[in-house]
Amino acid sequence: MEIFILIVLIIIISGVRIVPQAKTYVIERFGAYDRTLQTGLNYVIPIFDRISNIVTLKEIVKDFAPQPVITKDNVTMQIDTVVYFQITDPKLYTYGIDEPIGAIENLTATTLRNIIGDLELDETLISRDLINSRMRTILDEATDPWGIKVNRVEVKNILPPANIQEAMEKQMRAERGRREAILTAEGEKRSAILIAEGEKESAILRAEAKKESQIREAQGEAEAIISVQKATAEGIKLIKEANIDKAVLTLRSLETFEKVANGQATKIIIPSDIQNMAGLLTSAAELLEKGNK
Repeated sequence: MEIFILIVLIIIISGVRIVPQAKTYVIERFGAYDRTLQTGLNYVIPIFDRISNIVTLKEIVKDFAPQPVITKDNVTMQIDTVVYFQITDPKLYTYGIDEPIGAIENLTATTLRNIIGDLELDETLISRDLINSRMRTILDEATDPWGIKVNRVEVKNILPPANIQEAMEKQMRAERGRREAILTAEGEKRSAILIAEGEKESAILRAEAKKESQIREAQGEAEAIISVQKATAEGIKLIKEANIDKAVLTLRSLETFEKVANGQATKIIIPSDIQNMAGLLTSAAELLEKGNK
């Protein structure tokens, strides 16, 4: 009796199942789907129930091998993709399709060939986002009956043939050379413009400085002339105010003539009225003699 109870307890305990986090157990009873055990403590009936599949609910990442594809302009290249998906329905994932991972890989390859077949080489190289988006939409719709949700599809590498890569590298080098030549020409042009503008400004400044100097010099000469004229006018005014007679003026003329005669000149021009000057001197001598008597 005790042995029978012990066997029963062992059978009952053997039906206890603890499901880990982010996993589910698909349970079959007599070979047919019965239920799905969620995270935590669960119980299955021994002998009658069995675990058909353990399904993870984490996001799964699959890096598929490179696939040969042909572009619209008949260029064959190798493209490998990475698919991020998650199981949303363990029952459909278990019973919906055989080998779901292999099915996703084959579906990815065929979808990629269809998309690349509508694009030319240049479009393929610059349309990664377009390819990723279209592939994700198509794969998500196709895998929905399998209980799979495709979250992302990324084109990992695009490898054109060696001759195409060489041609692209030459084109890239030529483009870089062209850009460098343009930048150099623009730099030289800018430098020439700056030099010309500097020379222009320098010439303008020199001309303005010369103009200012000439103006100031002319103003100085004009002021000097005005000063001389003012002094002359002032002297004439003083002479008129002093009422100087003709005798004084004649005497001053003789003094001037004496200075001229004592100079280094080899020729002396005698004024035409020298006789009048001599008569003036005779009169002056007579006046002096009378004064002495």
